[in-house]
Amino acid sequence: MAVQERYDTRPFGPDITAGMGVQLLLLEVLCRVGGLGTVGWFTGCLFAVATWALLTVALRRTWTTSFGPANRVTLARTILVGGVTALVADSFDRRTPVVVLVTFAAVALALDAVDGQVARRTGTSTSLGARFDMEVDAFLILVLCVHVAIPLGAWVLAIGLMRYLFVAASWVLPWLRGALPHSMARKTVAALQGVVLVAAGTGVLPRASAIAAVAVALGLLVWSFGRDVAWLWRAGVAAGVPPVAAIGGPPLAGVTSRRAGPDR
Repeated sequence: MAVQERYDTRPFGPDITAGMGVQLLLLEVLCRVGGLGTVGWFTGCLFAVATWALLTVALRRTWTTSFGPANRVTLARTILVGGVTALVADSFDRRTPVVVLVTFAAVALALDAVDGQVARRTGTSTSLGARFDMEVDAFLILVLCVHVAIPLGAWVLAIGLMRYLFVAASWVLPWLRGALPHSMARKTVAALQGVVLVAAGTGVLPRASAIAAVAVALGLLVWSFGRDVAWLWRAGVAAGVPPVAAIGGPPLAGVTSRRAGPDR
């Protein structure tokens, strides 16, 4: 997809700062209404500060003059993910309101389709926005895996860690950095992970059914990654890309594979 750069002239700083303020307000509401404990509150605050710092640095490095409407939608999703993260962290020490956790996660997943539509319709699609969107998705899946792993077992974490392992492998294997062709199967499998994890996280499904559903989702994810890795290997061999990065070579500035940064 062609990247279009069209922004207004408003500074992006207030958007990020306001988002951090809303995140802290949400944590306060969870403390007073949902019984969020100290561990959850501290984790949520840490998430908010890290998000603010990373976004500020990333936007300044791209010389962006406006945050953009699509990124504001993604920022709203980030706030919900922060709430989910706080509740999951708190669940190790006390009983958390599962209904609230699942609601936040479900809304964040549903809004995943909105920011892309906004970016395309307003002509503000950027590689940074796509990366922001992707990182929020990946982190939400990882947090949901932690939540589901408590009753089902640590094996569930493989779903959330697979994307990060792929990126780590691309630091050593240059051919993994290639651009993948568009695939509805890849998108469908990715979307299925969130749906299954939310369903399993409700606690409504019998344990055997939840295990079966998550296992099927993991199997499909392994198949999807395996198919893409095979495609990237063939493309890398055809293009003459070295199989392993040279020792002492330049650090990886960014991964181009849609496994690491899909277009909005």
